[in-house]
Amino acid sequence: MTAFNLETASESSPPINPALIAEAAQRLAQGGLVAFPTETVYGLGADASNPQAISKIYALKGRPSHHPLIVHIAPQTELNYWAINVPHYAHTLMKTFWPGPLSLILPRAPRVSDWITGGQNTVGLRCPSHPHAQALLSACAKAGIYGVAAPSANRFGHISPTTAAHVTEEFGPQLLVIDAGPCTIGIESTIVDCSGMEPV
Repeated sequence: MTAFNLETASESSPPINPALIAEAAQRLAQGGLVAFPTETVYGLGADASNPQAISKIYALKGRPSHHPLIVHIAPQTELNYWAINVPHYAHTLMKTFWPGPLSLILPRAPRVSDWITGGQNTVGLRCPSHPHAQALLSACAKAGIYGVAAPSANRFGHISPTTAAHVTEEFGPQLLVIDAGPCTIGIESTIVDCSGMEPV
C-alpha cells in the first residue's frame, strides 16, 4: 500500500455533515449518482466498479463513451486494486502531491472495466484533498466501494462547476449534491501520464 501525505490544504468550507455523507455513500452503493466537491471542481460521482452506474454518468453528461474517467480514491485505498506495474517515480509523485489536485495515468489492473478506461490499457487515479471528498471516499471504502469515478459535474462541453448551485442549475434538484461552498482551485487537476519509463 502506498503511504500518502494525509495533510490536507486548509479550506474554508462548511462543516462536514455525517448524515449527508452517509446518504451519499448509500446512493453510490445502490448504483446512483452523487455530486461532490473537490479542491478543483465539483465532480459527478458513481461507483467506479459498477458499469451500470458508470453508464449513468455518460448518459447524464452526454459524454462520449470512449472518453475515460478519473477514479477518485481515499488515502487508505490499496493502489493495486486499480493499477499494476506502478513505476517508482509515480509513487514519489503520490507521496509528494497526494492528497491534492494531481491525477496519475497508470497501467490498469485486470479488474478495471473498459467503462472506466474508454478501452485503454491505463486508468486515471486521483486522491483529492478536499475534506468533504475525503469523508465521502472514506465512507464509500467502508461500504466496499474502492473508488468513485467522477468527471466534472456538468454536461459535456459546458463549463466545469465550482459551486453546488452550478451543479443544480445544470442537472436539477433531483441530483444529490454535497454542498461545501466554492472550490478553492476552480480548474481541473493536473494530469501526469505514468504509464511509461518517465512521466509525461
